[in-house]
Amino acid sequence: MDPERLIYPLMKYVVMGPAMRVAFLPKVSGLRHVPRIGPVILAANHLGFLDSFVLPLMVPRRVYFLGKHEYFTEPGVKGRATATFFRSVGAIAVDRSGGRAALDALDTSAAVLERGGVFAIHPEGTRSPDGRLYRGRTGVARLAMRTGAPVVPVAIEGTDRVQPRGQAVPRPGRIGLRIGAPMDFAGRDAGVPRGKAARQVTDEIMEAIQRLSGQEYVDDYAPRPPAGHTPPPPDRPHV
Repeated sequence: MDPERLIYPLMKYVVMGPAMRVAFLPKVSGLRHVPRIGPVILAANHLGFLDSFVLPLMVPRRVYFLGKHEYFTEPGVKGRATATFFRSVGAIAVDRSGGRAALDALDTSAAVLERGGVFAIHPEGTRSPDGRLYRGRTGVARLAMRTGAPVVPVAIEGTDRVQPRGQAVPRPGRIGLRIGAPMDFAGRDAGVPRGKAARQVTDEIMEAIQRLSGQEYVDDYAPRPPAGHTPPPPDRPHV
């Protein structure tokens, strides 16, 4: 059997899942909104590195998500082990340089949904530098309109406190997951320029995430921090 198929349930149910439940005491609400079968897009805010692990571990179904291209291209034994790990837990490599690379990532993500799978995405594109919710990029809307998959908005809380940017090892602390009702965008681009429809749909998704998270919304794309800069963790109440 493919070892990558074995690693996912091992990490979810034996290694990482139980350890994260003990360390972070996750409070999860709204799991009933995640369809038990069929394609679905989980659209979540992005506060910390742990976000991409929290969703797959807390949602009953197998979840695929985008991972930085660098995680899959490091040389040597360590690089191969890292790439195997990320592929096995559902990561799909994405080259964030844009252009053809971004379209390839969109095609791969769409293939997951067309097989009836679950795909998780952070529409902000990068971690929030200050705990606020930033403008979403339109890839999530394009996926939804292309595949007809419903979008389930998700608010993640606390991952920026247990592992602030620049901190290699997370510390114990409570995290939370609030899951909203599915949103259907099938046919939203009918008779409307696709770019305009994608922007409108993305904004609606971000509004739904904001209602769940209570974050202050910033109508601008999240900036990528300069090298070596570690912003202080936001002063927001615990879950």
